[in-house]
Formats: sequence, C-alpha cells, structure tokens
Amino acid sequence: MEKKESGKDELSVVASTEIEKMIMPIRGKQVILDRDLASLYGESTGRLNEQVKRNIKRFPEDFMFQLTKEEFKNWKSQFAISNSITMGARKLPFAFTENGIAMLSGILKSETAIEVNIKIMRAFTAMRHFLVNNAQIFQRLSNIEYHQIETDKRIDDVFKRLEAHKPPLQGIFYDGQIFDAYAFVCDLIKKAKKSITLIDNYVDESVLVLLAKRNAGVSAKIYTRSIGQQLQLDLARHNSQYPAIELEAFNKSHDRFLLIDDEVYHIGASLKDLGKKL
Repeated sequence: MEKKESGKDELSVVASTEIEKMIMPIRGKQVILDRDLASLYGESTGRLNEQVKRNIKRFPEDFMFQLTKEEFKNWKSQFAISNSITMGARKLPFAFTENGIAMLSGILKSETAIEVNIKIMRAFTAMRHFLVNNAQIFQRLSNIEYHQIETDKRIDDVFKRLEAHKPPLQGIFYDGQIFDAYAFVCDLIKKAKKSITLIDNYVDESVLVLLAKRNAGVSAKIYTRSIGQQLQLDLARHNSQYPAIELEAFNKSHDRFLLIDDEVYHIGASLKDLGKKL
C-alpha cells in the first residue's frame, strides 16, 4: 500500500516538473518526441514506435511526423543535447502532436499509460492557455534587441507578470502598430461573455467589423456624438447579416471607453484610429 501511494506521488512530480519541459515547437506545432514519451510511459522507444507502426493508419502527419536531419540537428543544438546521448540513435526521432498523443491512449491501454496521458493532455492545455494569454507580451519582447533585455532592468517586471499570469494595467501602442492595436481590441471583444458597450465620438464601419467578432449571445451598443447617413446605412447592412448592434447619439463624453461585461477600459484614441498615432 505504501509503495502504491509512493508511485502515485512520483508520477505527479514527473507531470508537474518534466512534462511541460518536453513540449517543444517544431514545424509550428507543439510536440513531444518519441524518446520522451517512451520514458513517461515506462516503455522503450523501439517498443513505443512498434505499437504505432501496427496502428499507422491512426497517425496521419498532423498527428505524428519524423524529424528531418536538419530538424534533428537544430533540436540537439537548441536544447544542448550531447552527441553521446544520441550516438546510439540509428533512426531520426518521431514527433507526436497533441492529437497524436491522444491517439496513443487508444493503443497503450495500461493503467500507467492512461494516467500519464491524462497528465500530458493537461500539460498541453496549460501551455496553450499560457501562450494565448501572453501572446502580445511575447510579440513585444521579440522586437526588443538582446542587449536591451540584458541592460534594461524593467524587463524583470515583464517576466514577473508572465509568471504571475497578470495582464498589464496600462499599455501603449506606438505610431504604426495598427495590427497590434487591432488584435488587442479583437481579443477584448472576444473576451466578452454578456455585453459590450462602446462610448466613442468617432465611429465608422471598421468599428462594426470589430464588434462582429463578438461571441454569440453578447449584446453590443455604441454611444457616439453624431449619427450620419453613411453610418446608419453601414449599421443597417451589418444588422441584416450579423446580430444587431444598437446605436445611440450621445455627446456628453470627451474620452473613449470600452465596457466589456463588468470591466471598463479607458482608451486614448477612437477604435478606428488605434495604432495610427502614439
């Protein structure tokens, strides 16, 4: 009984500290290599691949693919893998995507394999959520020169926020970051669960396109200073195809506000002009 409990604890430790480290990007997909999967399942790599070959029709290329020599070389250099570890590998390794690993659960039916697969699926889900929630921060970091990362102490705060999964309270879009600003607002709109309210004195059809990206069942209303004939026509065309947006004249606000459910965002420019100036 004590050994069984110890085994469960050990498996939990492996899942929390090792599985996410084994997930790596290759060909634009998050994958785990066959040798790492075999170690998790307690199988040999050859035995794992033998089982896959017997059921090869279940593993199309988007489920599993074999690394090229160049990919294997890049993988070894990126993760500082010594040649001594891979000298015995006569064949290039296979990479399994999340779908491929899920398919493995159908051919590896031991209790250990089932339990490990559940933990791997959770690791993929956690990593996917982390990447989605912090995609814009990663984009900004990619535009910063390496020496700036080394010298600017404020970068430490960025990493602390990543670790804590806390979104920034303030942000700046510079002149020319039109798509970044557009993507940011799209994410806010898609985040809404109940309602979206926009207070903006300068609205055109581009704002209607943004609001068309909201989830089903989410209401949308715009308050703007004046409603011209063109805007009325654009709104009528929008509402004939998509869930209706309400439009109301309102001239008591100078600033722009975007209300997503119970959250209020104070925005420095009209939605149609984000990214065109600082």
